[in-house]
Amino acid sequence: MLSSLLAMGQGYTNQDVWAAYSGFNNALLDGKKYIYKTNTSYPEAVDRWNGAAAIWCQPIYWDMAMNAYRLACKLGDKKRIKEFKDLSRKIFEGNKSQYAGFDFHDNNENTGWFIYDDIQWWTITLARAYQLFGNDEYLQLSEASFSRVWYGSDRVGDTGSYDPKKSGMFWQWQPIQHPEPNNSERDGKMACINFPTVVAAMTLYNCVPSTRKPSADKVPLYQTRDQYLAKAKEIYDWGVNNLFDSKRGRVADSRHGEHEPDWKTHVYNQATFIGASVLLYRATGERKYLDNAILAADYTVKDMSSEHGVLPFEDGIEQGIYTAIFAQYIAMLVYDCGQTQYLPFLKNTILTGWNNRDKTRNLCGGRYEQKLPEGEVIDSYSASGIPALMLLFSAEEKH
Repeated sequence: MLSSLLAMGQGYTNQDVWAAYSGFNNALLDGKKYIYKTNTSYPEAVDRWNGAAAIWCQPIYWDMAMNAYRLACKLGDKKRIKEFKDLSRKIFEGNKSQYAGFDFHDNNENTGWFIYDDIQWWTITLARAYQLFGNDEYLQLSEASFSRVWYGSDRVGDTGSYDPKKSGMFWQWQPIQHPEPNNSERDGKMACINFPTVVAAMTLYNCVPSTRKPSADKVPLYQTRDQYLAKAKEIYDWGVNNLFDSKRGRVADSRHGEHEPDWKTHVYNQATFIGASVLLYRATGERKYLDNAILAADYTVKDMSSEHGVLPFEDGIEQGIYTAIFAQYIAMLVYDCGQTQYLPFLKNTILTGWNNRDKTRNLCGGRYEQKLPEGEVIDSYSASGIPALMLLFSAEEKH
């Protein structure tokens, strides 16, 4: 059952949207470095060990800035258009400075790259930034990061996330400093790398020209449109066969070899599966992809969110970011595919979380059904969910 908030006619305004996003940035953005902090107790984001939010979550926060820019454009708000365009660029520059100049072959464990999905989240957001702003540097970096994940790195010594023998994507290379080849019977293939890989490939598919010729390099730094599409379809099919419950719509966390998948479900895995499905549906028109997206969304809303009628919160490091990721992909299903049946649930989650915010800071917690006490330390991951949803599902949207 949804909360009575919607039935009572309660809502939120566009000013609330801006207040929520400002509250998030005021509390959690390092205004000198333009990267985000782990939580509100830190005065600045020094590095991974000292106040900087996780490297893979920083692009999700950049997505939020770009969504704020899109919303300002939609509303014709010239002041905020400039503000958020500038902010988007500053976030890019801040992260480039922090994370080894986006040298994806630098595998130091503090400000470098040492897990495949950490890199692939950036592939996606860099490609989105190229779509929005047309900056060639964004596309170049996005394609370089995709290549790094797929093929591995001679400098690091890993053999890449892709399994050429059995398909699917491995989650990590180990040991980090002296990698051994991945073993398809031993090493995990997680949903959090497989479906983001599909999203990355399809986002790049939508970026590159159809006239592009294949690279002659042994390890190509870019793909053609057809190559991106083929890679996306292959990994998606592996994911459906190994990580997706086609009866219930749940996405498994991982699979190791031929063992039974780990059916622990997470909102962000549901999210990227939805996004992968939508992007393939939009590119091919094949109904099976849309049906899968709807099935996964229904499971998230009806099963995973049943306790409180809002998106659930998971305890654990960085897991509060899951709602912000879900926001990005459920918006694609709603707006790009006309599946507006999810709007009441999404609006109820927003209203519940916003009404339970710390009103002195306009800062939201991660347990949306509980009030965030005034001044309580809150991490950027948990605080991101409600403003991320609000930026994509603006106050004027009808349900």
